[in-house]
Parts: sequence; structure tokens; C-alpha cells
Amino acid sequence: MMIQRSNTLFLVLILGFIATQVNSLRFDLQSGQTKCIAEDIKSHAMTVGKYHIVNPNEGYPLPDTHKVTVRVTSTYGNTYHQSDNVAEGHFAFETAEAGDYMTCFFAADHKPPVTVTLDFDWKTGFAAKDWTNVAKKGSVEVMEFELKKMYENVQAIHDEMFFLREREAEMQELNRSTNSKMAWMTGLSILICLSVAWLQLWHLKTFFEKKKLI
Repeated sequence: MMIQRSNTLFLVLILGFIATQVNSLRFDLQSGQTKCIAEDIKSHAMTVGKYHIVNPNEGYPLPDTHKVTVRVTSTYGNTYHQSDNVAEGHFAFETAEAGDYMTCFFAADHKPPVTVTLDFDWKTGFAAKDWTNVAKKGSVEVMEFELKKMYENVQAIHDEMFFLREREAEMQELNRSTNSKMAWMTGLSILICLSVAWLQLWHLKTFFEKKKLI
């Protein structure tokens, strides 16, 4: 029983590593500058993000200069989250379209300039689900809980495979279209070259005939 349980946990960890996307990072942002972070997300996927400014002086209030403006947009320019002059915040939404989603942080200009340090945690897909709350609310057994996680992982992998298959089909169609256009352009170029060569021969023949050389 312990071996099976260990194998199940190991499989869950592997599937979770494959099917989830988690971006957690800390970075510095100087006043008057903007930093953007992009994530390629498929459609109808859950994504959540949390951010907060690191207090440079622990035990003291956060300075008023340490505030940022945050905006999350899709590849088509749709805004999914925007907060102005904040020290922390979060967002959560389900994507309506596939593509690159961008989170941009802007620090207002100050004199003298200051450097703001941010912690940003961005989770997508399976990783965006709070399984701790699911386990508490459902009061499920450990094995049932693990199986549910594994099922969600498999479902996420299944959806990801179909997403990649659609991308592959789009690329194949683009390659076929490009090859067809290249073949057409090659044929047209050959036809133009033959036409120019024939005109040159006709011109030379006419010229020599007028000069009575042939």
C-alpha cells in the first residue's frame, strides 16, 4: 500500500511538473521605468497572479515613493487587470483567447530616483487551483484527493496536446501556403526570364537582318 501510494505521489509530481506553468520571481524596478513579463497561455485557462513591493526598511511603514501601476493585457490589447499607485495586489481570470499575456509594472518618476523591489508570483492552468482549499472544503480522503489532482493533471495534459496539435496544424497550413506561393513565384520568374531571352533573340535577329548580315 505504501509503495502504491509513493508511486501515485511520484506520478502526480511528474504530471504536475509537465502540465503547470508557474512563474515566481523578484526583480528591481527604477522610478520612471516599466518592466513587462509575458506568458504564452492557451484559451479558457485559469491564471492567477500576486505581487507586492518588498519593504526596504522592515518594521517601518512602506515609503510613499514605493508604489507601482500594474496592468495585465492580452495579445489583442484587452485589459484584464489594472491597478494604479498600489503596493500590492492580485488578479485572477480565465483567458478568452490564446496568445501572449503581458503583465507590466510601472514605477512613477521621483527625484531623486528610487529603486523598487517587487515579488511577483504568476500561476497558470493546473497550478492556479488552490488544492489546499479544495481538500478542506471537500473533506476528502488523501488517496481520493491525490486521484482528483492526477485527473486534473491528465485533463490539463490532454487539453495541452490538443492545443499543440492546433498550433501544428496552423504551422503546416502556413508552410503549404508558403510553398505554394514560392512555387508560383518560381514559375513566374522562369516565364519572365524565358520571355526576356526570347525578346533579346528577336531583337538581335531583327538588327542583323536590317544590317543584312544574315
